[in-house]
Amino acid sequence: MPTLASPAQAAPESARSALPLILWLCLAATWVVWGSTYLAIKYALISFAPFLQMGSRFLFAGVLLAAWMRWRGAAWPSRLQWRNALVVGTLMLGGGMGGTAHAEVSIGSGLVVAFIAVVPLLIALLNLVWGVKPTRLEAAGIALGLVGVLMLTQGSGFQSSPAGLVAISIACVCWSMGSVLSQRSLPLAPGAMGFASEMICGGVVLLVLSAISGEELAWPPQPEAVAAWLYLVVFGSLIAFNAYMVLLAKAPAALAASYTFVNPVIAMLLGMWIANETVTRFEWYAVAVVLAGVLLLLFKRPQKTPKG
Repeated sequence: MPTLASPAQAAPESARSALPLILWLCLAATWVVWGSTYLAIKYALISFAPFLQMGSRFLFAGVLLAAWMRWRGAAWPSRLQWRNALVVGTLMLGGGMGGTAHAEVSIGSGLVVAFIAVVPLLIALLNLVWGVKPTRLEAAGIALGLVGVLMLTQGSGFQSSPAGLVAISIACVCWSMGSVLSQRSLPLAPGAMGFASEMICGGVVLLVLSAISGEELAWPPQPEAVAAWLYLVVFGSLIAFNAYMVLLAKAPAALAASYTFVNPVIAMLLGMWIANETVTRFEWYAVAVVLAGVLLLLFKRPQKTPKG
């Protein structure tokens, strides 16, 4: 991962003027792969408790990626970069994913998805502290995407508890804060070593939460749970999470967070394909609204021509 301070500041103009192939690939990874993890997490939970599942998967992926980068000659992160990785990893993985896992115990999946869809708005609001304002098209895209997700989850899975609502609120705020801080003021190690250090730190924090919660591994783990865990390590952590961090460094924040709108659609389509679930006409209308919002986020801002 490139040092995030300068690329992030330069990213909004360059990313809006052109969207390179690498960013399209990263968008595809966060849209499709993270959309498929809803199903994978369900199977992994057969044997792996929530904090244990996420902590072990990110720690394993981080160590694997760090070993690979060291073998290729990458420098080990400095003490400052490890500190930044700990802060960002604690916020995004410990607070964001850990809070979501805790919330899913006592609130419905529909409410979880609805809360997560607010993340692009939170990121846009936090970026105002650094003077970064969304364009009108971005603001319209965020609003449309949020409406579409709320339509998609209308009437499904909205049972809740006070503890669950607090947990998912904390999760959304922590994930948004970690995303913005990684862009603006807490640069990680250069290259993929930065991703690795963040996953290692976040994984350790999640395993500590697992120990505090008294989680235990169901032994021996079921084959389908192990297969799902491996899928989450490779695709959910090594590919999709790293793709998201690339987007944070090189694309507008609202576009990087567009996965929150697309993931429920992907999960719905996979449910149709794999579980033979029925989709209503109203849900198809919701999909159209979501896609309209994402298209607005993809619109390029005209490049400014220098004067004089």
